[in-house]
Amino acid sequence: MLTKLLIANRGEIAVRIIRTARQLGYRTVAVYSEADRDALHVLAADEAVAIGPAPVAASYLNMEAVIDAAKKTGADAIHPGYGFLSENARFAAACKRAGLTFVGPPEHAIELMGSKRRSKIAMKAAGVPVVPGFENADASDDELIAAADSIGYPLMIKASAGGGGRGMRLVHRGQTLAEEIQRARSEARNAFGDGELILEKAVIEPRHIEIQVFADQHGNAVYLGERDCSIQRRHQKVVEESPSPFVTPDLRRAMGEAAVKATLACQYEGAGTVEFLVDKNRNFYFLEMNTRLQVEHPVTELVTGQDLVAWQLAVAEGRPLPLTQDEIQLRGHAIEVRLYAEDPAHGFTPQTGPLHLFQPAVTEGIRIDTGVQSGDTVTPFYDPMLAKVIAFGQCRDDARRRLLRALTDTVIFGVTTNRYFLSRIIADPVFGAGEATTAFLDQGFANDPSMRPTDVSILDLVLAGTILYQGETTGANWSNSLATAVPLRLAIDGAGFEVQVQCNGQSIQVRHGDDVHAITLVELTGHHLCFIDKGVRHVCQYQREANRLYLQPFGRSLCVTDHTHQPAVASGVTGSGRLQASMDGSIIEVRVAAGDPVQHGDTLVILEAMKMEHPIKADRNGRVSQLHATKGDQVKRHQVLVELAIEDDVAQNPPSQEIET
Repeated sequence: MLTKLLIANRGEIAVRIIRTARQLGYRTVAVYSEADRDALHVLAADEAVAIGPAPVAASYLNMEAVIDAAKKTGADAIHPGYGFLSENARFAAACKRAGLTFVGPPEHAIELMGSKRRSKIAMKAAGVPVVPGFENADASDDELIAAADSIGYPLMIKASAGGGGRGMRLVHRGQTLAEEIQRARSEARNAFGDGELILEKAVIEPRHIEIQVFADQHGNAVYLGERDCSIQRRHQKVVEESPSPFVTPDLRRAMGEAAVKATLACQYEGAGTVEFLVDKNRNFYFLEMNTRLQVEHPVTELVTGQDLVAWQLAVAEGRPLPLTQDEIQLRGHAIEVRLYAEDPAHGFTPQTGPLHLFQPAVTEGIRIDTGVQSGDTVTPFYDPMLAKVIAFGQCRDDARRRLLRALTDTVIFGVTTNRYFLSRIIADPVFGAGEATTAFLDQGFANDPSMRPTDVSILDLVLAGTILYQGETTGANWSNSLATAVPLRLAIDGAGFEVQVQCNGQSIQVRHGDDVHAITLVELTGHHLCFIDKGVRHVCQYQREANRLYLQPFGRSLCVTDHTHQPAVASGVTGSGRLQASMDGSIIEVRVAAGDPVQHGDTLVILEAMKMEHPIKADRNGRVSQLHATKGDQVKRHQVLVELAIEDDVAQNPPSQEIET
């Protein structure tokens, strides 16, 4: 019998594992880095141990520190969650040597399925259909380029050792193959410590369907239905649901039996997920097996009524599976979205900074899995997922309706998030019809308003002006007499707005250029604006922090900066030549030197942040006048990395050069 569980993870998954462990009577131990000293998972556990500095290599990937924390606290089992050490065969073996129960599969299964190359070979031998491709061991760039011609385009480059979109590239033509191989290999080395790549024929506009499997130590294996994870960006999942609107009962049975066959072939134990690509004719192909609990496991829990973490702990203790295949039934429908601190309107760049207010909307049929709370800071060291919002209903429309309301009503102030983007997906008629494939975001949804800079309306300016006007008046209450118009100078998403705000009783009028709009104020409290516009009463949540005002009008999110009392400055424009870091991160490559000529679109610097590589590209033609970045530098968001000058400026002010002596 196990009694004390150490969770070798952080964030929402650590909190979620602790919840089940406590319900089952286990004592719990959290581990944390210096950056997570006050994190929610630390507060939720019975005990907690610091294991190192903020960088993951020095903390959450430090096997010795994690195992030492287990010994120090008397834990007899370690649950790795997902990510970090969860699919590290050496860690599973180290736990065993230390006399600790690893809540996961045996190391041989992790090692086999951790290699896309070896796992594909094993699946072929087991009779599981696989995507045609090239999976030679340690293939060189030249070998990959030669193999690409026989596979044909489009094709996928994939890191053999990893997932999550890292080290993965879709290539449409041979001219770009060499560069994409180089970038994929570099990203794979940085993310997984292994640059081995494979090639696969690209299955165009497929469904991404995965099967949840479980196996015990007695040779039993089952599948618990499927999850449709087709809506993805950069090969990372955005929306997951169960059951899939595309999968028929016959297809579910065929894929489930193939997944169980794959599970038994590698002598598996515990929770696993077998991922497939399914084409429009419902032909399916093995993609990979994730040897851990998935991020999206809650949708399976909701439609099966089972606690998968409880199943994991039971298997780890040597007990047989709780249910047989015939006893597993799917009921209702569940949909999950991943709420991220990222900016969809600017290339989905991860966001860092304070989370001033986080109020998830928890109502009937809504489950929130989160590892953050109001007052936390989103740092650049870890994945920027704030929460998973999961909705359940008796049918798909019920779940979809509940999820849409939960996203709209969830209040987040501080960092920019993808909340509005997610709500637009759920409301989209293509998604509603169950017809979204992996091409959905790049095709019909590509021009959605949530994926471009904010279109600021006159009503947005009225709401902002109404709230900020209070700070410009001397009294705490609104005047009932005609007041002099108050000028405000505002910035929203990089655009400037000069407005005039005037109050006449409960009527608030705002003028911007030739546009004039008025609302009737009903109530204005610390975080709550109630108003009537065109005869309809509305509520808008808001929060003020120094000269910034955060608003959530009509499901959208706005950050308004009040520049009224600051000196006027020229706003940045496209083609300014001042190239800034898109987020906090580390410089891993500098491709130019002072004086070099560049063309618009050239990659000048590569920034690594949130475990992904982000190219910093020239926004105009010119020459490098100043270079402020060096490989290995840690930089802050908006820090200037490169300055470009047009040819005339270079001729008059040549770049400074250090002279060797």
